[in-house]
Amino acid sequence: MNYALLMSGGVDSALACHFMVEAGLRPDLFYIKIGMQGEDTTCTAEEDLELCQLTARRYALQLHTVDLQQAYHDSVTAYLVDRVRRGLTPNPDVMCNRLIKFGAFHQAAGHAYDRIATGHYAQVLREPDGQLWLAPSPDPVKDQSDFLSQTYDWQVRKMLFPIGHLHKAEVRRQADLLQLPAAHRRDSQGLCFLGRIHYTDYLRTLLGEQRGNIINADTGEWLGYHRGHWFHTIGQRKGLRLGGGPWFVTHKDVATNTLYVSRTADAHGVYRRQFRLTAFHFVTTDPWHGAAECPVLCKIRHTEPPCPCHMQRLPGGDLLITSTTPLQGVAPGQFGVLYTADHRICAGSGEIRV
Repeated sequence: MNYALLMSGGVDSALACHFMVEAGLRPDLFYIKIGMQGEDTTCTAEEDLELCQLTARRYALQLHTVDLQQAYHDSVTAYLVDRVRRGLTPNPDVMCNRLIKFGAFHQAAGHAYDRIATGHYAQVLREPDGQLWLAPSPDPVKDQSDFLSQTYDWQVRKMLFPIGHLHKAEVRRQADLLQLPAAHRRDSQGLCFLGRIHYTDYLRTLLGEQRGNIINADTGEWLGYHRGHWFHTIGQRKGLRLGGGPWFVTHKDVATNTLYVSRTADAHGVYRRQFRLTAFHFVTTDPWHGAAECPVLCKIRHTEPPCPCHMQRLPGGDLLITSTTPLQGVAPGQFGVLYTADHRICAGSGEIRV
């Protein structure tokens, strides 16, 4: 069996490499090159690649660079631009895993390998009958199973997560003890594969800025200007630059580039108990075996843990999700990720509709 390991230059993939070598494996290392059109990311990419090279030399492994810039632009960027122009709230990191890490890379090089390892905080469970499930990491903060919730069964069958069973603190501790080159490197806060580039900067490069009005949803009063509706999402309360707040984004008029805000979030659907998931995608198969309704856990943003909900299947295939507590910022276009009630399995995800 032969192995590939995707390297990012960070501590997670570096420790994943150590674990694989310690287990007697000799993976081929791959650094995926992706740059943002119109933005100079050379310094970040050079630093990433240098750290990958240091890890490769330490373990005497082959490091290859795969250029997937065009694939990223044609798939992930196209998805992002389409959604934000329609006033939706996309998640490019989810699509990056499906289309790039385990998609375009597979076509370019991964097809030659039996298993593709990454530094994700996630796990793959195998039942006695051979059934595979995507499962969350035990680290509630760093768990990345939600970012993998749109991947396919055939992709899961090739996934290997050497550090997926660990908490981030333990990864840092072990990397420090081993004196790995990336042991003290800070985690990236940007988009998948784009290093230190932040989401708003990415959108600004793709779509620019366009001044629009901010209107009080309660009174119709004009409050000020914003720089483009694509920089804002439902439930947002930061970055509005308005006095007398807090203000919450309640809705957007895409046709007129108008943003509506309110101080009274409860009255405008900023907090919701119920929403639909459309085009729901099961990662491997349905863990509920087609049950008409059942208790689930649902996650609508990466930075928050999943919350207890009730799932009901609707005619036409949509899922109706009812939360036990009000959820803030349930925005159309976001992915709602479902887990079994015991948090053992990440079943998959669908786009939110309200």
